[in-house]
Amino acid sequence: MHHQDTLRVGAVQLNVELGDVDHNLARHEEYIAEARRQKLELLVFPELSLTGYALGPRVMEVAMPAQDPRLIALAEAAEAMQTIVGFVEEASPGEYYNALGVLQHGRVVAVHRKLNLPTYGGLEEGKWFCHGLRLTHADVCPGWTTTSLICADLWNPALVHAALLSRPAVLCAPINSASGIVSEEFSNERNWLLNVRFYAMTYGTPVIMANRFGPEGASHFWGGSCILGPRGETLIAAEDAEALITASLSRREIAKARFELPTHRDADTPLIQQLLSARFS
Repeated sequence: MHHQDTLRVGAVQLNVELGDVDHNLARHEEYIAEARRQKLELLVFPELSLTGYALGPRVMEVAMPAQDPRLIALAEAAEAMQTIVGFVEEASPGEYYNALGVLQHGRVVAVHRKLNLPTYGGLEEGKWFCHGLRLTHADVCPGWTTTSLICADLWNPALVHAALLSRPAVLCAPINSASGIVSEEFSNERNWLLNVRFYAMTYGTPVIMANRFGPEGASHFWGGSCILGPRGETLIAAEDAEALITASLSRREIAKARFELPTHRDADTPLIQQLLSARFS
């Protein structure tokens, strides 16, 4: 089978109106239309991009099932462009997830539920959401696959390692990161770039990080959305404003990076399983 060498990708850095799903849907439609005009094949929105972040008990008001007609409408607008959006998923009455909808070909082709719910600093997601239990992978086109992790998922190295063992071509990282939300001493602005650059370089896997920019109550989302190549190099980064940033990824460059630093090949997962079993037996 022929595998195309390049993939045109993008990240949307935007702010959203807290709890106003209709307004946020309209903004998504605008960016999807622009991305299609630019012939992108993969587009990533921030975490909870349809709802805003600090929902608290309003989680119930904005939740929707994975096959909600509004998500299907976005999927139809995206057509063949794989589009990743953040929403609150209602799996059953009272069961809510911080989730990503992977949209393509008029369908919700996959849903990723956030695995690592932060409950430190100014974060209290464990109070409102259920934990996800599975990793999520999706095919974009022949030779190109994605895996998605949401924000704090990427601060659990074991989760990232497990997600990348299947050798996806791209790691999608929708986040909602506000200045000072962990602590005054912990710089999200500096440490997020360090985090995603490490994973891109270590695993030879491009990363698309999409953050918000702008205020939400007393919080300020600092942006910093970026697209990294397979050696951790910055292909493009957003300025301090709402934006659609784009880049071209190369399958050949991914192959070269992984051949030179064979982290996937040498992962030795059976040994890790053995050590973990011994540690917790």
